[in-house]
Amino acid sequence: MSQQMAVTSPPASQSRRSLAWLWILLAVGAVILVPVIACGAFGFALALGTTQQGTGSVALGPSVGLIRVEGPITSSGSSGSFGALATSDSVIDQLHQAAQDPNIMAIVLRINSPGGEVVASDEIHHAITQIEKPIVVSMGSLAASGGYYIAAPTDYIYATPNTFTGSIGVISQFITAQKLLDEIGVEVVVITAGEGKDFGSFHRDMTDEEQVYWQSMVDQTYANFVDVVAQGRGLTVDQVQQFADGRVIIGTEALELGLVDEIGYLDDAIRKAGELGGIQGEPRVHEYVHQPGLLELLYGISTRSDTYASLGRILADISGPRLEYRYIGPAY
Repeated sequence: MSQQMAVTSPPASQSRRSLAWLWILLAVGAVILVPVIACGAFGFALALGTTQQGTGSVALGPSVGLIRVEGPITSSGSSGSFGALATSDSVIDQLHQAAQDPNIMAIVLRINSPGGEVVASDEIHHAITQIEKPIVVSMGSLAASGGYYIAAPTDYIYATPNTFTGSIGVISQFITAQKLLDEIGVEVVVITAGEGKDFGSFHRDMTDEEQVYWQSMVDQTYANFVDVVAQGRGLTVDQVQQFADGRVIIGTEALELGLVDEIGYLDDAIRKAGELGGIQGEPRVHEYVHQPGLLELLYGISTRSDTYASLGRILADISGPRLEYRYIGPAY
């Protein structure tokens, strides 16, 4: 006598749980994959469309190259949640691209910056002096200190009537917390070889001798700034020193002093660059842009390395000597 095995179905509740988990997995997969796929599609479309929009790596036909210098000038960092930064590496790379592209006949630098690090500003300045193509500057709301330093050697400078520019000077700031540390009973033990090795440390005040020494460094850097402006603008050192006291001036006054060539806007600078580059008619504009990372494309946030870089800059401000061509204003 044969026995027939009974086939039982899983309980309805277990089936519903399995189905629920499946939907959860599908939802999680959608959250992860859809942005990635969209990013890939966006990147593909960008690659196809950038040359038509004038933002690709190579210009199509005779064009004016547009390079933006926006935010504090620094040697490292990137745009993100801590604000835009004009890094010397990025600006110089874009300048080199424009210089090497045979279709770029002239360059427009759009400057909206309070300046920044001395070395970073000087590196950009040096790169500009090595380019044989005409370079025209269009100043935005602010092109001060290091922002003016990089504009000085260019062929033609436009400022709006109300642009803040100038601020020819050098600043160096030190944060000292010796009194605070003494109050809370914190002692910092420093072991050095060389009595000036802990110069500028935040845990102690500067000596009079150290302040005199550092003032001489600032003075030398200031003299270099004045020379750069004098040479770039065809002025004498004495003429520059009359207004090189660190103050900002507006565009109309800058025109009277010879710091800019004309009052105008970005479209005026583009037309002038086209004229200097020998382009007939309205010039095509080829803009060089920052290429955002994956997380910036997906979520509009900076990577953790940006945060670390920003923290590093804060620590550098606290713990070490720093020279800057920088305007200290309400927004910076």
